[in-house]
Amino acid sequence: MNENVVKLENNFNQVIERKIAVIFVTDVVGFSKLMEIDEDETLKSFRACRDILDNLFSEYGGRIFNTAGDSVLAEFQSAVSAVVCASEFQKLIKERNYTLANDFKIEFRVGINMGDVIVEGENLYGDGVNVAARLEALSQSGGVCLSKSIMDFVNKKTEFLFNDLGEQKVKNTIVHAFDLNDPNLEKRSNIDDTVAAAASAKIKEGSVPPTIAVLPFTNLSTDPEQEFFADGITEDTISYFSKSKTFPVVSLNSVLKYKDNKEATKDIANDLNADYLVQGSIRKSGNKVRISVKLTDTLEDIQIWSQTWDRILDDVFEVQDEVSQKVSALAQPAIIINEQNTLHNKKPEIFSAWDEYLHALNSYDKNSEAKIVDEKIKYIYEAIEHAEKSIALDKKLTDAYNVLASSLFFLRLESSLQHDREKNETRFKKVAEISYSLDPNNPDSVMNMAYLYRISDDEVKYREFVYKAVEINPHHPRSLSAKGMLYLNECDYDNSIELLTRAYETNPKTVPFLEIMLLFCHLGKNDWISAHQSVDRSMRENDHSRFHAFKAIILAHEGKVDESKLWLAKYQENRPEIKTLEDYEKVVPAVNQDVKNILLDGVRKAGLK
Repeated sequence: MNENVVKLENNFNQVIERKIAVIFVTDVVGFSKLMEIDEDETLKSFRACRDILDNLFSEYGGRIFNTAGDSVLAEFQSAVSAVVCASEFQKLIKERNYTLANDFKIEFRVGINMGDVIVEGENLYGDGVNVAARLEALSQSGGVCLSKSIMDFVNKKTEFLFNDLGEQKVKNTIVHAFDLNDPNLEKRSNIDDTVAAAASAKIKEGSVPPTIAVLPFTNLSTDPEQEFFADGITEDTISYFSKSKTFPVVSLNSVLKYKDNKEATKDIANDLNADYLVQGSIRKSGNKVRISVKLTDTLEDIQIWSQTWDRILDDVFEVQDEVSQKVSALAQPAIIINEQNTLHNKKPEIFSAWDEYLHALNSYDKNSEAKIVDEKIKYIYEAIEHAEKSIALDKKLTDAYNVLASSLFFLRLESSLQHDREKNETRFKKVAEISYSLDPNNPDSVMNMAYLYRISDDEVKYREFVYKAVEINPHHPRSLSAKGMLYLNECDYDNSIELLTRAYETNPKTVPFLEIMLLFCHLGKNDWISAHQSVDRSMRENDHSRFHAFKAIILAHEGKVDESKLWLAKYQENRPEIKTLEDYEKVVPAVNQDVKNILLDGVRKAGLK
């Protein structure tokens, strides 16, 4: 272990290794366009340049710790060595380009920074790496751009000359930058806004949560009184978005000037510095109202979500409250999914806390979709890794703590990991408590506390926190599922179905789990037709042996005993240890006594004795 590495213990009693390092980042100028022109020649030329760079790293003590496409990230022990290496690299690349036709010339940018980094095995990440990447984005083609910390050190020990570019803002980061003077390049004393903006656009990777603006809803009806209704929905929607605290939300006062404004969406977004716009309209006819809402990704200028509600205006405030809540509840998952879809375009070496959180959430969602236990566990460990990175970069990002807590809760419950149950439970409790202390009004934080009480056998507190989570956000899928299961346990099947269906509408990714709970509700109601539909949908998603037993049970209750016997035989082929009714009673889901009796009675009718 390098003697300069400092080991620090984080909030979870884990050791995080940090050190000060000199970071060298380079990539090819216009690599994508070169690949489009001639992929084979571009790759051939790039490999030749990489050979030059690798030889220089060997000479000057550079260690490559990450690569992504045409990007190379290296660590140096010496700031002087890094700058000399960069200067020699650009010199040798220029000499090589003199011998080539224009179409085959490759140019590089280089950024160098000295700063704090987090050590993870052979990899490095954190602010020190992020700033180096931003300096690389500011660099001229064929040039070297470096931070003040590097310049101050190297200026005293070498004959290099530097051009002071002043403080530059690149993607919400202020960097005091310097160019390494090169007589063959334009001398820049300061960088204009255009260049800084281009560098910001290039650095999409180091992002923060996107900003949402809810524009004033438009009244399309002839009734001027509907202006108040439209304004009320606008105000309430902004309020519900703000309560989530996941995304920054533009204030009502800032968006009001765009009421009945015909400016282009792009111009409005730029003025408000918004990444997503929520726009809606109201159309009234008699006692009916149609409310239409759409969500636009302003960077790509594409609509990513829309919904229409038709309501009767018996209670204006009830409709206003319902729709504004649903807009917030349904639009936010759409934004998360859209943000996750952009991750493959980003370079992992400069991921921000938000990016790491998105990765963690993506892995956690994949766990829900996976059908094999080992695959589920793999995704959970990926989620934990990215959540911990996110927290290391931003210790106040509540959402990252919540993904980490949910992942640890999964590990605590997983039967194949019972040897680590105590360890996982201890960590889960600690993370859940930190998350709740950061934001007691975040429904995921509240739900993690609810599960903490549940595994502590405090059902009163569990119920209290589930109800609190639903009260905070009546469309939060995790809270709705938990409250729906409470109703299921109490044999209140109609209320359970209503809540579980709402959870599904808000987050379709939870379908497999919710479908099983709905199946139990239909069984409890002796609604064999709906139960049959549920089990068939579940088997299309996952042909697990448990569903073969449920199928046999439903068919038996429908009086189709011969067919039920076939499904029971199929179940026993996969579960040969289930030979008697007593055996099945040991594994039957303990939802409530009524459903348990229905399951046992059905499997008995199918022929299990």
